[in-house]
Amino acid sequence: MAFVGDKPASEVMDSAMRHSTGTHRQPEILSEAVFRRILRWEQHKTQRSMKSFLLLLMDVQKIVRGRQGQSALSEVLHAVTGSMRGADIAGWYLDNSVIGIIFSEVHLTDRSLLQSLICGKLNATLVTRLSPEQVKQIQYSLYCFPEDWEKVTSEKAFEAKPAPQFTSRSTGVAAQSMKRGTDILGSIVALILFAPIFLAIPVAIKLTSSGPVFFEQERVGQYGRRFRFLKFRSMVHANDASIHRDFVKQFIAGAVNSLSPSNGGTTVYKIQQDARVTPIGHFLRKTSLDELPQLINVLRGEMSLVGPRPPIPYEVESYQKWHLQRLLEAKPGITGLWQVKGRSKTTFDEMVRLDLRYARTWSIWLDLLILLQTPRAVLSGVGAF
Repeated sequence: MAFVGDKPASEVMDSAMRHSTGTHRQPEILSEAVFRRILRWEQHKTQRSMKSFLLLLMDVQKIVRGRQGQSALSEVLHAVTGSMRGADIAGWYLDNSVIGIIFSEVHLTDRSLLQSLICGKLNATLVTRLSPEQVKQIQYSLYCFPEDWEKVTSEKAFEAKPAPQFTSRSTGVAAQSMKRGTDILGSIVALILFAPIFLAIPVAIKLTSSGPVFFEQERVGQYGRRFRFLKFRSMVHANDASIHRDFVKQFIAGAVNSLSPSNGGTTVYKIQQDARVTPIGHFLRKTSLDELPQLINVLRGEMSLVGPRPPIPYEVESYQKWHLQRLLEAKPGITGLWQVKGRSKTTFDEMVRLDLRYARTWSIWLDLLILLQTPRAVLSGVGAF
């Protein structure tokens, strides 16, 4: 049984949806907080059962702000509740602005027809209760989950900001501005402090192997935006990436279980003895100094100091649909919960859960705590190879 807070979801919904059948009393729908909890629960259920659901959003801001705002809103709510099935759920997606309706466990054999039927039924009810001008003021948007994310390996699938029901509202504009300000200030300070190392490492790389100082690679950022990811080169130049591609596919599928006698039988989820890594590269990886150029990515706004690690495009091809949330919930970072909780000693699913936990509990204090714990994680070398 699903719970919302300390009550069963069904009890919360029954209580919140209870309303008078008269035409003079405005029907009650779920509050924004409760509706969003149920929406997230429905999303998690769908990610595992693969049974689709639809989310219909109705923008009623213009109706609410009109001269007959409350009476018109009451008519809209009557139309909404009268058009729902018994298992459907209605609530405020945004208080007094956007109404949401969850149509759970639907069969999307003909998605366009289903969308037309749902919007058509609502519209037919609304035209009997509102003026034509008021009906035109209501904007609809309909989202399907998980079918909307079938083509996630294509950059075009993320060109527009994803459907709002799949993103967290835990960070407002002020909080996001604070996080961005912290990123800019922190990366500038770090670049100044590590300036001597920035000069020494390129010399060491050039003396021990041929090739460029920096390693550039296309990575997938928030909402699937591609960017050029920077590191100090730790491998021989022009190496074969198929080794890592095959390893990643097994790692994501949970098929990697490499036990090494040298580490006491501890399971390590990373290639431990990679012949492609140079002598100086082993040191750079062990100390995470190869990651320093990503401070430039942070300054560009492509990454944050704290966040999920950005995947390579071929990694995303092997993702399960629930893994994709890590590309939506937060901007990628240099360090994060995964880095301070064991790094390569955690499974891929555990890493994704840590990324999602970070995004959904984010605060500036959590970022500071992770940043303070990062030096200890780096110096310990736990999970670093």
